[in-house]
Amino acid sequence: MIKDRDIVCRPLSASDFAPFGDVIGLRTIPDKIINSGQCERHHDLANLDFGDDGQAGISIFNARPRSLPYQCDLLECHPDGTQAFISMTWTSFLVIAAETPTARPMAFLTNPGQGINFHRGIWHGVLTPLTRPGLFLVIDRIGDTANLEERRLDRPWRIVAKS
Repeated sequence: MIKDRDIVCRPLSASDFAPFGDVIGLRTIPDKIINSGQCERHHDLANLDFGDDGQAGISIFNARPRSLPYQCDLLECHPDGTQAFISMTWTSFLVIAAETPTARPMAFLTNPGQGINFHRGIWHGVLTPLTRPGLFLVIDRIGDTANLEERRLDRPWRIVAKS
């Protein structure tokens, strides 16, 4: 039974996720065929924004797996730049996003091969691979400011699978 603080996880789609950022994945038709016809290029898949005083940084995150139902008790935000997560382990992960730390969040489940890019200032849950550890390529802002705000939630949200 779905309760007041339950969020039903939905499949990740570009249209549903648009208020929070970009879905990174293969397009139906590649932008170019390169390497003597042996490679499809799908380029410019996210609107990256690092501000006037930041630059792009590439990191690798190694995250422990979680499971559903999942208790979301922490949201974070990056006010100075975007943050992209691209799974390197062909596994699904949970994406939680909210317009403010007090708004009811939305929860999405990626398909293997999908990544996401949070727009600047979007509140979101922590990196949450499901079923097995997740290795992620992360592209975000590197600069002089911390570019991180965190909020512990007085009342956690419970993320549940679609029934």
